[in-house]
Amino acid sequence: MKKDLRIKSKVFSEGPMKAPNRAMLRAVGVTDEGFEQPMVGIASTWSEVTPCNIHIDELARAAKKGAQEAGAVPFIFNTITVSDGISMGTEGMKYSLSSRDVIADSIETVVGAESLDGLVAIGGCDKNIPGCLIAIANSEVPAVFVYGGTIAAGRYNSQDIDIVSVFEGVGQHNNGTIDDAALRKIECSACPGAGSCGGMYTANTMASAAEAMGMSLPGSSSNPAVSEYKEADCEAAGAAVHHLLELGIYPKDIMTKEAFENAITVVMALGGSTNAILHLLAIAHAAEVDLTIDDFNRLQKTVPHIADLKPSGKYVMQDLHRVGGVQAVMKMLLEAGYLHGDCMTVTGKTVAENLQEAPSLTEGQDVIMPFDNPKRKDGPLIVLKGNLSPTGAVAKVSGVKVNRHTGPARVFDNEKEATAAVMANEINDGDVLVIRYVGPKGGPGMPEMLSISAILVGKGMGESVALLTDGRFSGGTHGLVVGHISPEAQSGGPIALLHEGDMVTIDSDLQEISMDVSDEELEKRRSEWVAPPLHRKGVLGKYAHNVSCSSKGAVTDYLNR
Repeated sequence: MKKDLRIKSKVFSEGPMKAPNRAMLRAVGVTDEGFEQPMVGIASTWSEVTPCNIHIDELARAAKKGAQEAGAVPFIFNTITVSDGISMGTEGMKYSLSSRDVIADSIETVVGAESLDGLVAIGGCDKNIPGCLIAIANSEVPAVFVYGGTIAAGRYNSQDIDIVSVFEGVGQHNNGTIDDAALRKIECSACPGAGSCGGMYTANTMASAAEAMGMSLPGSSSNPAVSEYKEADCEAAGAAVHHLLELGIYPKDIMTKEAFENAITVVMALGGSTNAILHLLAIAHAAEVDLTIDDFNRLQKTVPHIADLKPSGKYVMQDLHRVGGVQAVMKMLLEAGYLHGDCMTVTGKTVAENLQEAPSLTEGQDVIMPFDNPKRKDGPLIVLKGNLSPTGAVAKVSGVKVNRHTGPARVFDNEKEATAAVMANEINDGDVLVIRYVGPKGGPGMPEMLSISAILVGKGMGESVALLTDGRFSGGTHGLVVGHISPEAQSGGPIALLHEGDMVTIDSDLQEISMDVSDEELEKRRSEWVAPPLHRKGVLGKYAHNVSCSSKGAVTDYLNR
């Protein structure tokens, strides 16, 4: 049944008691005719603090134009963003994951307080995308997510480079492989303009997941930030929300268990970020979909990794756009039986109906590999369990030749001390470098460890030293790394009981992570363990006292469900 578009806007259009509401809205340009039209929020994450979002003000205006021409009354409002790339390796990284919830809560607040009928949310940097999708799920109004788009690749020595090249350059510089001048040239060339980091890192991963889930218009995730495609994408999103209102299609009709399985499938096929597990669990929690960490391992066993994309491959997102984009990959996956084609999307059509109109991959391209010659026959994101992580840890094994590693634990309670040890050449081949008390509660904020992982790669130790943490890794991280170890050290997880020199084994084939310590010894250590005090002040204090385990998505309203 077609929805009456005035259902919510009539709050402002009927009765003398609504005159004060109408008076306020008249001051921002609403006319008598406007009170009879649906009111749509355009949530913009525009900011000058990161290249990922510096252009989104223009994109928000394009979405507003599309909504207005379709017959809605649109209002642009803003929320925050922070840059993971800028905060990486600093105390500022603690604020990264908590910003996801600030973004989600602020968008939901505006939609609810202003009684908006629909929503277009535009995001760029890593936490914008899950933050917007959590807000969409909690706001429960027809909505479309638009990705701000990927950055163009930088160039150095006739090769494409990006922000991860700079982090790895620090390790090369420390190792004496490159000099000051070369490092500066890499630094000055890596990020040529607006857009999110170019490889299949967290932003591009989550944008691809949003499109696969049906919450973005076809093509949104791979359209470059600086292109006519992106502006058209945003304008179409404004019109699409009005169409969803006409059809009465809500986020709950789109964000189903099968839609999340489509998202996981695309992430696995593209070789996406480990952060996808954390964020998809959180979005599913908001959408009240029964998704667990074990669902990722179930799908990992069946979906091949077919994309030759950075950080473990050759190409960047702009190259994928050039050969057909995420839609072409989805079409390939659907034809092979990997996707649920009957899932509804924000076009008002199903996945299968959308893909009938999608292009196939460009003939002769080598960004996406054929199913009979994949990079891996199964997915690259693996959930590991064992006596070191009973509820699950996450590894990304794309491009990693080492399937099993056993070595002595080198234990640090913060990233700064661990980095100093690496830079001082105190970490040796075969070691298991452990950084703990940096989980959701302990960090607080579960900071990413791109700096130290990239330094290890730059020093040629990316696969000879295993790096373990209850924190996170950037989507740009590659090498022998395991993150999201849960329960975290702050909550008394086994990683808190690990001692220097304990032998640790990571086995990606068996999907196990363990320490060679008896149950009796672990109980003895537990009886002597004392939890450090939680952070108590400001946004990080609120976060530390409310956030759930990473194996449940590190959500802040878990206890209330």
